[in-house]
Amino acid sequence: MTRQASLSEIFASFEEYMKTESDKREEIRNQVKILEQTARQLITSLQGIHQADGIKHTSDICKTVRGSLETVKSQYKDLGVKIPDGQYYRFHDHWRLVTQRLVFVTALVVYLESERLVTREETAEMLGIHVDKAEGFHIDLDDFLMGLLLVASELSRMCINAVTAGDYTRPLRIGQFVGELDSGFRLLNLKNDALRKRFDALKYDLKKIEEVIYDITIRGLVPGDRQAASPISGSGDSPRAVGATETSLED
Repeated sequence: MTRQASLSEIFASFEEYMKTESDKREEIRNQVKILEQTARQLITSLQGIHQADGIKHTSDICKTVRGSLETVKSQYKDLGVKIPDGQYYRFHDHWRLVTQRLVFVTALVVYLESERLVTREETAEMLGIHVDKAEGFHIDLDDFLMGLLLVASELSRMCINAVTAGDYTRPLRIGQFVGELDSGFRLLNLKNDALRKRFDALKYDLKKIEEVIYDITIRGLVPGDRQAASPISGSGDSPRAVGATETSLED
């Protein structure tokens, strides 16, 4: 009888642990859902750059998004207090994707404002979290890199829309930036499968941008003083000749 009572106590403790674990994860999931909703709103706001006159209003769009990031800071703070000390990676999968999207938001805003790459420290400041894991809730490096890679796809789309809006120099600047981003990632030994796959997508994004630059260059739409800066300037082969996918502006 004593042995049976002992077994019951053991399994009762298991049940209590599982219930506590489930309650904690549900609490975290609910907070992450709030963060995800805000992230969707921010990304929707940034889609305004692809509207007919959106490129002319990038400054206003970025200002609006930066203002909304104050809400993100508060929501990350609420999430951080729910994570037990030293157990960040135990629950990391719950907020991994939304953090990657928010890194993308900060990286795109900084690019639109100053046409440069955001730093991990800047992103942490904009989101109200840390870089160093010893300081608490922080940006995992893989999440930061994934967010940067997401920017390339958005810029390849912006490249086409810029031409439609009559901005023929922007694709050159985008091409230079994405080319440098590609070069930077080639220096990394990516062991994360998801990062490697996303980096493969970056290569195709760059090819799409090169297609746009090629099209506007052969049509004489690039100002003479900027043709030397074109990625395909001075090359005997067009992007098509080296296997780029067809994304001609005539299509």
